[in-house]
Amino acid sequence: MNHEAAHRHLRESHPLMADLVDRARRFEVSAGGKFRPFEALAESIAYQQLSGKAAATIWGRVRALYGRAFDPKRVLETPDEKLRGAGLSRSKVAALKDLAAKTIDGTVPTNRALSRMKDEEIIERLTTVRGIGRWTVEMLLLFDLGRLDVWPVNDYGVQKGFAKTFKKRKLPTPKQLQKHGEKWRPYRSLAAWYFWRALDDPKKAPNRLERD
Repeated sequence: MNHEAAHRHLRESHPLMADLVDRARRFEVSAGGKFRPFEALAESIAYQQLSGKAAATIWGRVRALYGRAFDPKRVLETPDEKLRGAGLSRSKVAALKDLAAKTIDGTVPTNRALSRMKDEEIIERLTTVRGIGRWTVEMLLLFDLGRLDVWPVNDYGVQKGFAKTFKKRKLPTPKQLQKHGEKWRPYRSLAAWYFWRALDDPKKAPNRLERD
């Protein structure tokens, strides 16, 4: 996907933003195609409040319980003790099973249905799942669905990257960041990406789970 118009829009907003865009790793997110919302959200639940390595180990154990057939019906049928044995906390087991139930009843849309829905509609639907908050859905919108105008104002990395880029002594509040973000519509996903890049090794690309 060509993002030249978006990059031009960001560069023209401020000289310091232009400098960040020019020196950082280029925005490279696009729609993820045939990703499975159930599996993507289940993985997000497993990763919550853990370091990447520990979370990856636990998630690997959970996935190993099911092989290729990781589906909501099988998850609901799995005894809690078995999921706990894989390393999930009680609250995460409850969240995973609620996700499975809401996938079966249609509360969690299919990938195809998500592609036709607006961002706020997706956030409203998915945050009814236990353990799934707005930030988690924003990461799915940005990294899995490739939406271009996601603006995660509560993300610490975005706040810190903004402050570093614009040489601010204090981090912006979510309300302040919401106001600042208006200048980057309808490409706020790219603005978020570059604020993350302001803090990261420019040679390393992030994934949505590293943002926790």
